[in-house]
Order: sequence, then structure tokens, then C-alpha cells
Amino acid sequence: QVQLVESGGGLVQPGGSLRLSCAASGFTFSLFAMRWYRQAPGKERELVATISSNGRNTNYADSVKGRFTISRDNAKNTVYLQMNSLKPEDTAVYYCKNVPDFGSWGQGTQVTVSS
Repeated sequence: QVQLVESGGGLVQPGGSLRLSCAASGFTFSLFAMRWYRQAPGKERELVATISSNGRNTNYADSVKGRFTISRDNAKNTVYLQMNSLKPEDTAVYYCKNVPDFGSWGQGTQVTVSS
């Protein structure tokens, strides 16, 4: 029932920017906090950012703080991740997920930062 569709990934140069989107359906989006995760090859899945249900509170991993911004539009059932000053170590598949994390995960979207 839960469906999460990530988009917006791609290949960018170091220092570049990218905005990821996650379209959600199958649950009452506005009642749930949302998170972005990422997973790089050979590494564990990492929590990147969290946003509260009303969008007023956010939290970030230290590795992305000051560079990434999570936001949401409850009218569109969409959560975003604005990524600036990208580094090669940001290369990963990025996933969004509702909190609590019931239901299925999406396919993720690939972000590759390389010159």
C-alpha cells in the first residue's frame, strides 16, 4: 500500500547541487515524519536527514549539516532533499522513508559526485 518514489538523482561534479524528490502515497502523509537515507557501496545505510510531520523541525547527520536541506510539501505528498556543495563521499543511492517505517521502501535514486 505504501509507495515511495524517489527521483532527481544523477551525475554531478564536486561542488555542484542537486534536488531530490520523493512522492509518497498509501498513507496520510501529513501525519508522519519523513527521513532521507543513503547507502554507498560496501557501507551501511546511513540516516541523512529527518523532518517532522509539519515541517517545522529538522535534523541532519553531521556529515551533511550546512550543505543539505530537507523540506516537505504536505499538499503534494512530497519530501525534498536539496543538496549543495556536493562531495564525492556523497555518492550513494538515496532513499526516503516514513517514520515509523511501516510499508515498503522505494527503489531509491542514484547520486554520483565525480569529476
